[in-house]
Amino acid sequence: MQIFLNDRLVDESEAMVSVFDHGFLYGDGVYETMRAYEGVVFSLDEHLGRLGRSASLIRMQIPGRKFIAGAVYETIRANGLSNAYVRVTLSRGKGPIGLDPALCKKPTLVIIAELFKPYPVKLYQDGVFLVISPVIRNHVRAINPMIKSLNFLNNILAKADAIDRGAYEAIMLNTEDNIAEGTVCNIFFVKDGSVCTPSVDAGILDGITREIVISLARKSGLPVHEGLFSPADILSATEVFFTNTTAEVMPVSRVDDTAYAVGSVSQKLRKLYQAEVRHYVHLFRDSQKEID
Repeated sequence: MQIFLNDRLVDESEAMVSVFDHGFLYGDGVYETMRAYEGVVFSLDEHLGRLGRSASLIRMQIPGRKFIAGAVYETIRANGLSNAYVRVTLSRGKGPIGLDPALCKKPTLVIIAELFKPYPVKLYQDGVFLVISPVIRNHVRAINPMIKSLNFLNNILAKADAIDRGAYEAIMLNTEDNIAEGTVCNIFFVKDGSVCTPSVDAGILDGITREIVISLARKSGLPVHEGLFSPADILSATEVFFTNTTAEVMPVSRVDDTAYAVGSVSQKLRKLYQAEVRHYVHLFRDSQKEID
């Protein structure tokens, strides 16, 4: 496998980061995950825009968007991939031990592109089991949820709790006991005919897939309610699903002891999302033809 490290492609065996890198020492850095369909990275501009925002919020200077975009495609091509999982990681970089960001003079850039392995069809047919975790989401004044941070221990502990309870994923509450998000996803549910999802006021990361699904729901005539919701709201819902870049729209069959049918809303939104991806790929290819 070829890895893009800082300014060039290197073999996986040579892709090494210093033990003094502050990403390793302190989780000091940011990242984005993306999905390439037929060689086209979906919503690349949006992902790189959020990466830039995350870096700015932790006061880290990073390479320009054009450079990173070129490096992403270079990495995909170098590995002979078409449908790929892509992760862009930027750490504070190598520096002496200590918390002062100024100790690190240059960020470390790592881009990994590997073959995307589709989720089992059975998960979309039957739905997945979620639990409401006792591990709460970081307070918004501790770590700003607008930062997609390498500091992921909060989510890891919630995921470990879910695994211990035999669940696929965990729903995390905020400090006010409102539903926030999953460990790697945004939560949606259907109640009283509306598609409901926690708003950014709940202390969530504004997921890119989340925004697309909200837009698609509204365009298709489905009412959408972004707000603050309690566990009781989701446990009294008629349908639950989650969204993220890799799973797209994933139905939920159970939250704690409450069961749900895999409903028509999640199925409809998944089809609309896939159509949006196909449209994006088509437009991208047309634009490339014009350039050529």
